[in-house]
Amino acid sequence: MSPAQAKESPGADFYTCLGEPIGFPVEGWKGRPPPPRRPMEGRYARVEPLDPGRHAAALHQANLEDTENRIWTYLAYGPFANLIDYRAWLAETCLGDDPLFHAVIDKSHGTACGVASYLRIDPPFGVIEVGHINFAPRLQTTRAATEAMYLMMRRVFDELGYRRHEWKCNALNHRSCRAAERFGFRHEGIFRQATISKGRNRDTAWYALLDRDWPATRQAFEAWLDPANFDAEGRQRESLSALMAARGPA
Repeated sequence: MSPAQAKESPGADFYTCLGEPIGFPVEGWKGRPPPPRRPMEGRYARVEPLDPGRHAAALHQANLEDTENRIWTYLAYGPFANLIDYRAWLAETCLGDDPLFHAVIDKSHGTACGVASYLRIDPPFGVIEVGHINFAPRLQTTRAATEAMYLMMRRVFDELGYRRHEWKCNALNHRSCRAAERFGFRHEGIFRQATISKGRNRDTAWYALLDRDWPATRQAFEAWLDPANFDAEGRQRESLSALMAARGPA
């Protein structure tokens, strides 16, 4: 079996001369570059490297719209009572290369109202995670929110050529689990007692999207994001979940 066939049939068997099973060949692989600090521009969203001086006030104001602090339940930090504390946390935590934090701008009103990052970046093996996702209420369930995730995936696969894109979350965070599946990630299992967050046990659910799954996933995103998929009142004609399901099994 050729390497190309193996890529299409990842369960195929390869053996050493001793009859021991081994993985399919990854010929010509070279390490990939780390993600750049360049904005990602879409029809509905702009995703750009986070700058506390430019983004902190808008993000904090948008976060305050969640008066019950639900957006912070499963994050290891927050909530932040005032802008001074939030800006200080951003400056201390969010300016490095890994995690590489981004602000999400909803182009319908032009202000930052969400955060997402690349993290656990492993260029030699082409693996990268998306995380620290925190969308204020005004961004949730919008086309801009979905497009932001699409733009980050497109950079991972089309621009950088990574092999694997990961999503991990608290296994009790059912909204995050549903979001991962809606965005095309496949569930891989649960790491029990993986860590401790805010003094409580955290089991971590693992999801991933592979390079071979990306072309069909990209097509599903683009079909959903197409303005023709929405009626005059902005209601979707076909759900992203349905479009993702049409990709078929992993």
